[in-house]
Amino acid sequence: MGGSVTDDQPAAPSVSQVQLQEMEAEELSPEDVVEEQELEVEEEEARPAPQRQQPQEKEQSGNEEWMSDFEGQLNIDMYQTKDNVIIKSTIAGVRPEDIDITVANDMVTIKGARRKEESIPQDDYFYQECYWGNFSRSVIIPVDIDSESIEADLKDGILTVIIPKAAKAKTKKVKVKGLQ
Repeated sequence: MGGSVTDDQPAAPSVSQVQLQEMEAEELSPEDVVEEQELEVEEEEARPAPQRQQPQEKEQSGNEEWMSDFEGQLNIDMYQTKDNVIIKSTIAGVRPEDIDITVANDMVTIKGARRKEESIPQDDYFYQECYWGNFSRSVIIPVDIDSESIEADLKDGILTVIIPKAAKAKTKKVKVKGLQ
């Protein structure tokens, strides 16, 4: 069926052996062969040794401390209609009183918090992918807006912020009359 490999077969020559065989064919002196072997040793010593990475121990108390300062970034959709700029975001599990929307010049900032209502030991989780805690998002509105008339609504876990565009100054042509 298939062939077998026996230990009697010579191993394939390494690159350095092939190079030496080619050099010997060109009638090298013994000094040249010694220099070639020294170069191979120097090249081998110059290669960095592979380093093993030590497993890092988890810092139980350190993780909780820096996580308390962490603030998630709110994902949004922002688009415009003829009269408004609309910002929408899915923020399920957040009560309206836990959301703060501020407007400064052309920047809108949405801040809030999603709170856990139960305490579950970390060892009991199979998956923990939902974000719990503070979140925020600031965006610059690329058009002039009327910051006095902004409305926000939270329905079915979707926050909708309606930002009216500023009324554009109407352009009026003025006809110039000449004195006669």
